[in-house]
Amino acid sequence: MSEAAVSYYGKPIIKEPVWKSEIPMCFFVGGMAGASATLSAAARVAGNHPLARRSLFVAAAGLTASPYFLIKDLGRPARFYNMLRVFKVTSPMSVGTWLLSVEGTSTGIAAACELFGVLPRLRATAQAVSGLLGPATASYTGALVADSVVPVWHEGRRELPLVFAASGAAAAGGIGAALTPARFARPARRLGIIGAVAELAAQKVMEKRMGSLVSEPYRQGEGGTYANAAQAALLAGAGLMLVAGRGRAGAVVAGALMAGGSWCARFSVFHAGKTSASDPTYTSIPQRARAGKRGRPAATR
Repeated sequence: MSEAAVSYYGKPIIKEPVWKSEIPMCFFVGGMAGASATLSAAARVAGNHPLARRSLFVAAAGLTASPYFLIKDLGRPARFYNMLRVFKVTSPMSVGTWLLSVEGTSTGIAAACELFGVLPRLRATAQAVSGLLGPATASYTGALVADSVVPVWHEGRRELPLVFAASGAAAAGGIGAALTPARFARPARRLGIIGAVAELAAQKVMEKRMGSLVSEPYRQGEGGTYANAAQAALLAGAGLMLVAGRGRAGAVVAGALMAGGSWCARFSVFHAGKTSASDPTYTSIPQRARAGKRGRPAATR
């Protein structure tokens, strides 16, 4: 083959992720739930019980759905349970499985106590644990996908956890504002707006740092389609929340846009990764460029 060729017969150099659509759904509901848990705990400390109650139930719903999507992708529940047999601090998958389990358990206990109006001390303790773990739950999936050889994920390892956390905050704030009476929803509105703006900014910084070639899957194909939809929805949601979020209808529409934008952002990352792995261009050319900078010629066939 010529030096211009990127791989043998154009075949992929790395294996494309075998994940199905359940995984980005798991990313979305888990991120929303983690941010909602922290919002609920903060609202409880501030004495904003209507917002704390609604955000806690949103977190509990998300943390119930997240293992469902993960187990559905794994195929058998035993595969999820087997990951709890050991704890490896060097494995994002192991840490994430334990984190999701502890976060889900504490949030579930707090939500049950809240729903039935019992054991207030247990509820407070469980909610404190849930709120403290919320940021890690919202962002660990970004670290999980970055801990791979997929170029568009690995090269974005510095920003992806922030992108995921901000995206989860946008969804949590938007849904919290939509479900809570306006006079109690101000913290949720602020969280949603800040999360949306931070997600868009972090995404742009990540793409710029990766370079135009490696970040190309975020601008083309399915990854690009979802990325454009996420950007439009988050911008529209943040703008509407800012000008009309104090009204019930405005908060509901803005919250739906923010949640939809967060959902699209997760699917954008998912599809960009699949494209990046399947096309050897994104693996071979950056490798040669790095070899050239180190003063060694890239291997050729």
